[in-house]
This record gives sequence, structure tokens and C-alpha cells, in this order.
Amino acid sequence: MSDLHDDFDDAFGFEEELAPDEELTLDLLEEELRQAAAILDPVPPRLRQIAVEAFALHDLDTRIAELGFDSVVDALPVRGATAAPRMLTFHAGELTVDVELTPHGLLGQVLPPQSARIEVLSGPQAGAPLTTDDMGRFSYEDAPAGPFALRLRTGEGVIVTDWLTV
Repeated sequence: MSDLHDDFDDAFGFEEELAPDEELTLDLLEEELRQAAAILDPVPPRLRQIAVEAFALHDLDTRIAELGFDSVVDALPVRGATAAPRMLTFHAGELTVDVELTPHGLLGQVLPPQSARIEVLSGPQAGAPLTTDDMGRFSYEDAPAGPFALRLRTGEGVIVTDWLTV
């Protein structure tokens, strides 16, 4: 709260300390403005959900798997293909995660093949944990809707893919 007051003071050139009653007046004004903003211009529920998800991902040991290929952006269109699955490839160092998105869910593979626990992140709570088979393959029967990411827990640590919107 005092940071807000310091910013206000710096912006308008006020250097002196406020009297306790002036401080209380500013605090009350700030609270009234917050309440008015909550009523007149509320934060959309989806934006609040995304913010909660982003905060939940805050982990200093997590590596990010960056998107290297997205068939929607990088692939050449094929004549006659109307409902081709979306293909994604993520890279984190030597690890690669290939994902195929279909209306029926997603299929994927961790390369080089290894054991991993995978969570599909698409809301405040992660989806049911998945495990890879001996070939590093996994499947998820619910097609993600809206923004989603994958969190992989391997023997080498935790990896989270870039967020994508379906």
C-alpha cells in the first residue's frame, strides 16, 4: 500500500509525509476505486483463471519446452485435407515432445523415450496425471479447449510447454 503512495508522491512531486487522517482518506479512496472497478469493469473470469494458472506454474526449477513446430503455422496446406490434426513439437534441451491434437483428445510422445508423468494444464487444476509407456507415448481422451500447456515430470526434472490456444 505504501508503494502506491510512494508512486503517487513521486509522480506529483510530493516529498512530505502525509498526516494520519490524510493517509486514511487516501486508503478509503483507493478502496472505493477498487470496488467501483470491480463493479463497473470486472476482470473477466477466463482472464482470472489464466492468471491463477500462470501463478500456479511459478517454479524456479521448471524448464520451458519451447514450441518448435506448429502445423497451423509452419505446415504447407494439403489439397483435400479438411480436418487434419494439429501437430506440435516442443523442445527443451535434448528432450522433444511431439503432440497431435484431434477433436477426440491428444496423442503424444516424449523423445528420447522415457518414463514421465504428464499433466494437461487447462484450468486452475491440472487434469488427471498421465504416464508414458515404454516408447514414451501418452494419450489424453479430452480435447483441450482454450489455452493449455503440458507439465512433464521426468527423472531429470519438471518441464512445462509453452501455452497454446486451441
